[in-house]
Amino acid sequence: MSCEVDIKGYVLGEASPAERAAVETHAASCEQCRTEIQRLRITQDALLALREEEVPRRIAFVSDKVFEPTWWRRFWNSGPQLGFASAAMLAVAILVHGYTQPAISPQPGVPVAALESMVRQEVARRLDSAVARAVADAETRHQKKTMDLLDAAEKKFEFDRRADQLANAANMEILMKQVNRMYAVNNGMETGQ
Repeated sequence: MSCEVDIKGYVLGEASPAERAAVETHAASCEQCRTEIQRLRITQDALLALREEEVPRRIAFVSDKVFEPTWWRRFWNSGPQLGFASAAMLAVAILVHGYTQPAISPQPGVPVAALESMVRQEVARRLDSAVARAVADAETRHQKKTMDLLDAAEKKFEFDRRADQLANAANMEILMKQVNRMYAVNNGMETGQ
């Protein structure tokens, strides 16, 4: 294009009022410049529809010391070592408990069967309440995750819909100009015959 006007400054709002007036006057008579202004505005609208993301402050490489885990994190993330340590602690706790606690004998007059029944009932009650809490927590986490996924899908759908609307509006405007131009050419040909 050989036009000497600053179209990009005009669209971005960086042109002075005199330059804006010059671009508007020129665009009224130049089809290429009008089309370029429309394309730049569509591009600007599409870019403004994108969400802003923070630029990373530093690019790190996998070999950097920043990514090397500490000794306790390496130990915590190692399954077999952690399992061995917990089994060893449990064995020590059982041994200490066995040697320090005297044997408890049931009190006379308290039937052993009734005591065992009470213990079973209490264990069953506590187990049921723990399972119910775990199920409720899992359902809550699942619902939250589902809602997060739905929100992300709705945002993406809205962004795609907006981009499609902008593209359709631009295409429709270009199509209408071409139809009007063809209509004018056909009317000019009919009157010329």
